[in-house]
Amino acid sequence: MKQKLAIIGFGTVGQGICEILLSKKDYLKKKYGYSAEVVAVADFVYGNCYNAKGLDLKKMLDQAKNKKKFTKDVVKMDNVTLIKKCNANVVCELTFTDLKTGGPAIDHCKAALSTKKHVVTSNKGPAALKYQELAKLAKKNGVEFKIEGTVVAGTPIINLTEGPLAGCEITKIRGILNGTTNYMLTEMEKGMAYDKVLKIAQDLGYAEADPTGDVEGHDARGKVTILANIVMGANLKIADVKCKGITKISLDDIAKAKKENARWKLIGCVEKKADGTVVGSVGPEKVPLTHPLAGVMGATNALTFTTDMLGDVTMVGPGAGKIQTGYAILTDMIAISKACKK
Repeated sequence: MKQKLAIIGFGTVGQGICEILLSKKDYLKKKYGYSAEVVAVADFVYGNCYNAKGLDLKKMLDQAKNKKKFTKDVVKMDNVTLIKKCNANVVCELTFTDLKTGGPAIDHCKAALSTKKHVVTSNKGPAALKYQELAKLAKKNGVEFKIEGTVVAGTPIINLTEGPLAGCEITKIRGILNGTTNYMLTEMEKGMAYDKVLKIAQDLGYAEADPTGDVEGHDARGKVTILANIVMGANLKIADVKCKGITKISLDDIAKAKKENARWKLIGCVEKKADGTVVGSVGPEKVPLTHPLAGVMGATNALTFTTDMLGDVTMVGPGAGKIQTGYAILTDMIAISKACKK
């Protein structure tokens, strides 16, 4: 059965998943028996569109690339109304992240789940702030709330813990959860000052014009909260996670670490204590060069899982990108398709 998709947010990730669906259409059908069509798209820049028989993705991608508003199948419905009334069975919530209120993404997710539509999202807001509530709503309505893309883009982290590491008790997750800061620390090790590195990171698109979310650790803090609540079964609030960024790291600090055979990394950590309590933190640490995380350079992310049966398992991969995050959305959509066939 062909999956019908509604894509809420046609920015980098929304365009990425559409490009994947077009370029890998035949492969996905042949390899996994998976097929999908996008019936609804909502974007505050380009407009809202709906066609129950499928939208013209090639035309929409071309218009977005040229910064033009959509001209075909345009509707006047707001996002929530479109989600509720469209004939999609999977809603991809790909709007901007707000880690303070979760809006408007939380409302989008609730609208979809309450009308018995599956939700796939790369938005950290709903996952970090309202995961338990949204998962409960999904279960009540017999649908899925999938969030692989919220942590380390397409690198399989959530799915790793639910699949290949199933059966292992994970007592600690520790790693590099923000590519921007890892890139900056890598360049600082080459002798480049913080302010200059930040400017280059912004020019490259790694850091936003307001880089606070990255350099102060807030982005990693949201991801730590998600890991704590999903993998460890905790119920942490973002405010429960101690957080410190890299803004105070100097070239002298970098040099001292090098003399100690160590390297500065912004480390996010979730740990289950002996009494069962779960704690989370984000902060710069001097990582010994002998540890796998020390060798992870540039904008790459990595996580080390401490398990009872396998010891430490480290996963390294991209933490951002159009196709990389789009891939995370794809894996969740395929998982939903497989589950619906059972």
